Amino acid sequence: MKAKPSKHAGEIVLELTSSDEPLIEAASRRPATLPFRIQNILVPIDFSDCAKKALQYALPLAREHEAAITLIYVVPPPTYPMGEFGGMEYASLLPYLKAGGENDLSTFAAAEIHGEVPVKKVVRTGSPAVEIIDAAKRLDTDMIVISTHGRTGLKHVLLGSVAEHVIRSAPCPVLVVREREHDFLAEASS
Repeated sequence: MKAKPSKHAGEIVLELTSSDEPLIEAASRRPATLPFRIQNILVPIDFSDCAKKALQYALPLAREHEAAITLIYVVPPPTYPMGEFGGMEYASLLPYLKAGGENDLSTFAAAEIHGEVPVKKVVRTGSPAVEIIDAAKRLDTDMIVISTHGRTGLKHVLLGSVAEHVIRSAPCPVLVVREREHDFLAEASS
């Protein structure tokens, strides 16, 4: 194999001989078997920048393994059962909250995934950790890529950690993406 400059700036021409054919064939072939196979990646979304970062990690994994991504948004239960003017009927609000979540999730998927990989969207209501774990089981998920805000101290005690609960009970491996961390994504380091 010989490399020569091209007439066009920044390009080269490779001259191949018949003895180079095995090298070209080997380079163009994907490995017959990967050490593991990922077909479905579950990515919980709460529409935060941190969740967007988790999706940025899931996308290259999905492309590499020709996997689908399932985005899940969980409409959480109310934190305050009483409204400003008395009790609110949370059950009557659920259809509106769920429809809003479906709309937001569709908009998010279109803006962030751009059709690069197959995507499914799931909206559930309830405790986020419980619903994420249940969805992972029911959807035959191979991996969960979840973000964490990294709360510590009193905030962690009061708010808990959805990521921590998911890690403890998930039926599959979990990749946790922290809000502030060393990035190893090629796009993030640019």
